[in-house]
Amino acid sequence: MHVLHVVEGPERGRTFRLPPDEPQLIGRSSEALPISDHAVSRRQAELTPDGGAWYLRDLESANGTFVNGTAIVGRVRLAPGDEIRCGSTVMRFASEPDREPPSPISLLGPDEIDHAVTSHIGPDEPASAAGSASGGADALRIAGEHLRVIYELTATTATALTAEELLPRVLDMVFREFDPERGFILLAPEGSTRLLPAAVRYRTRPRTVAEGEIPVSRTIVQHVLQRAEGVLSTNAMTDQRFRSGDSVQAYGIRTAICVPIRSGRRVLGVIHIDSSLADFRWAEPELRLLGHIGQHVGLALEGAAAVASMMQRERLAAMGDTVATLSHSIKNILQGLRGGADAVELSLARGDLEAAREGWPILSRNLDRILALTLNMLVWSKPRSLDIELVAVGPLLREVIELVQPHAQRRSVSIALDLDPAMPPIPLDLNAMHQALTNLVGNAIDAAPDRRGRVVIRARHDPASESAEIAVIDNGEGIPAEIRDRIFEPFVSSKGQRGTGLGLAVTRKIAEEHGGAVGVQSEPGRGSTFSIILPLRLPEEEKGRTQAPRPGRDALEGELE
Repeated sequence: MHVLHVVEGPERGRTFRLPPDEPQLIGRSSEALPISDHAVSRRQAELTPDGGAWYLRDLESANGTFVNGTAIVGRVRLAPGDEIRCGSTVMRFASEPDREPPSPISLLGPDEIDHAVTSHIGPDEPASAAGSASGGADALRIAGEHLRVIYELTATTATALTAEELLPRVLDMVFREFDPERGFILLAPEGSTRLLPAAVRYRTRPRTVAEGEIPVSRTIVQHVLQRAEGVLSTNAMTDQRFRSGDSVQAYGIRTAICVPIRSGRRVLGVIHIDSSLADFRWAEPELRLLGHIGQHVGLALEGAAAVASMMQRERLAAMGDTVATLSHSIKNILQGLRGGADAVELSLARGDLEAAREGWPILSRNLDRILALTLNMLVWSKPRSLDIELVAVGPLLREVIELVQPHAQRRSVSIALDLDPAMPPIPLDLNAMHQALTNLVGNAIDAAPDRRGRVVIRARHDPASESAEIAVIDNGEGIPAEIRDRIFEPFVSSKGQRGTGLGLAVTRKIAEEHGGAVGVQSEPGRGSTFSIILPLRLPEEEKGRTQAPRPGRDALEGELE
């Protein structure tokens, strides 16, 4: 038996067996030895057997045919070891001992995929030193290729968290490595034995088949599912196992590999690739590799299911915590509203307007609290695009002070503005920054002591670093040490029942979306300083992400319409 070993080119590692009495055509046409090298002509050269020897002649190809580096003219007799070059493909002509024709089907059971080993040259098989080196080199090359594929697959499964992300990527990789005519991945949904297509690909989709659909050979698929073993069929149409399958005959399946997707002993589905070409280049190494891919995909699917279940549990737990926290805050606000409303109603019923005026501040404070809570919830939960403009800081800070002044007067807290007269305009979303500063100043008023409290709003800029700082300073008791590191997390508050824990989280979010940051300095008994650091030039990539409503009932009504 004479063979051609491809040592260079797209088919590197492939072996073509030469029937002893049939001429063979080298080229890219359908009747030739299948070579995908585009530098090879459709009818490149002809191999002819004659009296036990093989002869080669060029068929007037575009780039010529070479033997041992010399372009051939006429008919040339080949000797074992001769190298034939067509385009960028190099093939070595060799002689091998006759052996039994291979079985049309190879099987790997569930325990064999990890342990199957193909020995290219057995210990008792005679071989030349060169042949042994060649066989060892082929084994190392195949092992290296398989390791590369598994590494790529590992990287793919690590970044894909759902089956919808994972399986199309896996099928793309399988097409790159195996080059089938078509391929598909079938999965059985949880609690069902019915297989559904999860990913489908064609090299060239037939016009008679709708996109995303694929004719399935139930005969081969059921064989793999029932036996949980990988199948390599070099000619499925004549294979005794599948010969009775109408689908195999109808679809013209000749060369096919189908492997189970397994997790432990449970079969989740199958990966199937096939070709209508007889004696395609797949062999047991390809079966073993696809079997490993099936195992890896099974483990990845189980992992993705576990992650999805964990995320669902965490999402429900987070929703429960959020609802409980907000419900508690809203309940406290409603109790204040109810108490103020009762006092006003009772006073009006008695005709005592002076007593009604005393009850109204209770209503007003709690209306302000529920308004601030609603605005912060909108900013926290609803991303929008920034509306950047150059904003003069002085008028913005004075407007914030005017808004919170009634709250400060009720507690006899003074507010002072320390504004750098050289402060330039800052690129801001006016509404969003108004919201952030209102939160900081409102918190400072709450932290300051009654009748002797003092809040200072200080604005400075640094031309060297092209940044501006707006600091809000109070003379309160400071932030408790146990929550100081978590003060910017949602629903963490030092105000007890008076706080919702959203104000600082929203402020940090707005500052970071402007390309800035929020910092805090606090000492027990000496007050706190919250600082917003903002760039004087906003990077382009930081624009266009959120817009917050400005505090005020008109803005809120516009949000809720």
